[in-house]
Amino acid sequence: MLKKLRKKKSLFRIMIPLMLCCIIFFAVSPSYVRATGNSGVDSTTQGEIDGEPDNDDDFNLSISSNAGSTSLEATLQILIALTILALAPSILVLLTSFTRIIVVFHFLRTAIGTQTTPPNQVLAGLALFITFAIMTPVFTDVYEDAVKPYMSGQIKEEAALDQGIAPLKEFMLKQTREKDLKLFMDMNHIKSEDMEEVSDIPILTVIPAFVLSELRAGFIIGFLLYLPFIVMDMVVASTLMSMGMMMLPPTVISLPFKILLFVLADGWNLVVGQLVKSFQ
Repeated sequence: MLKKLRKKKSLFRIMIPLMLCCIIFFAVSPSYVRATGNSGVDSTTQGEIDGEPDNDDDFNLSISSNAGSTSLEATLQILIALTILALAPSILVLLTSFTRIIVVFHFLRTAIGTQTTPPNQVLAGLALFITFAIMTPVFTDVYEDAVKPYMSGQIKEEAALDQGIAPLKEFMLKQTREKDLKLFMDMNHIKSEDMEEVSDIPILTVIPAFVLSELRAGFIIGFLLYLPFIVMDMVVASTLMSMGMMMLPPTVISLPFKILLFVLADGWNLVVGQLVKSFQ
């Protein structure tokens, strides 16, 4: 019994100071709010609490952060920039010369017989820089006609989009065959009689036709690159057959000779130079 009484007394000693602290806190809080003027609510909510009418006519959307307030226009610009960055790989592959270049490089590597040399990262990087060199005039026109006026507030989003697509569409139409363009126009039920000019064709019709033409051009160049290496494989194979070395794979012997022929002919310079000229 004595132990239980002692425990109860110790609990009472703890509970009584806690209750006194709570009472003092709740009693002092209203006075602190009146003294500091910080009610914990914004001015609009406080006005509604005080009975003031709610003014819904003046609507202003802003985003607040530690650095300050950001307007809706700046927020939309950031959103558009992030969207462009997310779609950058698709734009690079579908709207530029990258497709033809990378297809030709892969055909060249396969024709020589080196399976992983040069590696994919090197081929993609080289194709990327060649694409920038070819597309620089187009990107400059896009910046001068669309991006720069839009950033300075001279044109709106719709006009900037139309003026930015125009140089890309002009570049793609120069590289697109009429047969491929007509194919996708028929698929989209677009009649040539309804188009006064070629530039009036919708961009969603031009893009797949351009990609199809680029693949065809890449395959043609790849076939032409294959021919000298196939001839060398046939010469090596016939030589091995005449020497009775039928169990020795011809590709093992022909690979060093194909690499030597490609280096002596300055193959990389010739291939890249002709690729760039094919877009002019």
